Amino acid sequence: MDLLRSLPLGLYLEQPVTWLHRLDARTKLAWLMSFLAAPLLANATWRIVLVGLLILITLTARVPLRVWKQQMGWLLLVGFLVMTVIMVTPDGLAISHQPRLPQPVAVNGDGDSADFPPAEELPQLPQPTGYRYILFRQGPITITQQSVALGIRVSTLLFTLIYATNLFLLTTAPEEITAAMEVLMRPLRKLGLPVTEIALTVTLALRFIPLVLEEVQNLVRSVRTRAINWKKLGFRRAAQIWMMIAERLLQNLLLRAEQISGAMEVRGFTSPNEHRVQWHQFKFRFWDGLALGGLLLFWWGRLELGGIL
Repeated sequence: MDLLRSLPLGLYLEQPVTWLHRLDARTKLAWLMSFLAAPLLANATWRIVLVGLLILITLTARVPLRVWKQQMGWLLLVGFLVMTVIMVTPDGLAISHQPRLPQPVAVNGDGDSADFPPAEELPQLPQPTGYRYILFRQGPITITQQSVALGIRVSTLLFTLIYATNLFLLTTAPEEITAAMEVLMRPLRKLGLPVTEIALTVTLALRFIPLVLEEVQNLVRSVRTRAINWKKLGFRRAAQIWMMIAERLLQNLLLRAEQISGAMEVRGFTSPNEHRVQWHQFKFRFWDGLALGGLLLFWWGRLELGGIL
């Protein structure tokens, strides 16, 4: 399996250039933070709106189908499975329990005690509304209002957090991301925080993600070419082989990190403040102002449809 094609995590799409590419990195970073913060304390309706909005942005940006179809398909499938599992599991509210107090005793006119009839024998009164807490019950499977709401919250949150971050990385170069973060964190320098060092660390981390995927892909291919019969090995020997593979992966990653550090030293890099390269000149354009105006509408909809924070 080609991990670089099936799971394009942290990869930057250089071509084609979409309208998302043309937006300022600071604008896209503000939208990303909004997508990550908007689901908090929101109702199910707003969470579903966020999922639909992410899909709409992907379609209107005309991102190539080969880039996002497999990842979005896997995320939707995982979200559907998570929602299904949560829906059929007990929600914690409808579980039968033993009462702490003894059953009350009624006294008749003769002074003799008489037990109250059980709840099953009480007359069923008509309900004033059509609301039902238990939506479906068949054998051991019970679906309630609480389980459906919990399933929607977890599945939509999983999709929103992963796909919004991936769409941001897909349409923003790593250098733009770190430069935008450095610009936005400049006021923190007054507190003594190493803003430039943090931006450099983020740059190296984003550049290192494709290298990790490549090393994993090479190791998986090397294991497949050896045609190992895992059934005959047993659990112990199979675990030993996987430990060897993990050790080899760690060695390769440390070697790559050493090569990167050596390349930086050869180029005379001593510290971020003394050896800085300005990759981008940020400038707000008309479309950035339009996107920021849309962000205000986004938060207005969050307060109106998603509930008060």
